[in-house]
Amino acid sequence: MATFSASDVKELRERTGAGFMDCKHALEESDGDLDKAVVLLRARGLAAAAKRIGRDVREGLVASYIHPGGRVGVLIEVNCETDFVARTEQFQKLVHDLAVQVAGLAPTYVDVERIPAPDLEAKKAALLEDEATQKKPEHIRPQIVDGQLKKWYAEVCLMEQPFRDTDMSVGDLVTSAIATIGENIRVRRFTRYALGEEL
Repeated sequence: MATFSASDVKELRERTGAGFMDCKHALEESDGDLDKAVVLLRARGLAAAAKRIGRDVREGLVASYIHPGGRVGVLIEVNCETDFVARTEQFQKLVHDLAVQVAGLAPTYVDVERIPAPDLEAKKAALLEDEATQKKPEHIRPQIVDGQLKKWYAEVCLMEQPFRDTDMSVGDLVTSAIATIGENIRVRRFTRYALGEEL
């Protein structure tokens, strides 16, 4: 039988956001090892999140963020399944974090699937015609273009961008929130305004 204290359960809850009994069971299964319990809970949470992905999301929040100094502003819509979740502090913090991300890194699209086909084809053509790509053997050019597209996605797609100074992508952050909150969550749209843009 694993030995752990109530403070271990509390710490695990704070680190993962999981319920009391889930934390207790994870500590029992990991013989009281907090790090193993975190990995176990995350794996379970991601599996649960994958089941929720198809659920309909009609509630949520439209939030705004104005960066200090008033030179950049963001409007963002993030959807969830119920208005109860939309009013929770955890969901509102997620929406705020996403708005700050949009303000800071200026993505163009929500995710890869929502890049319009003409934009994607134009980018692929530009990468293929690039001088550095043309110097490579023809049979490896498609692989080079795929690698460059992945880097481009991380710049222009919100869900592919790294979240702040972490190893986690914004998509991973949202998936983690789905696992913790227990509802499907989707970023529907956003608009970023920067002072003097397009003048």
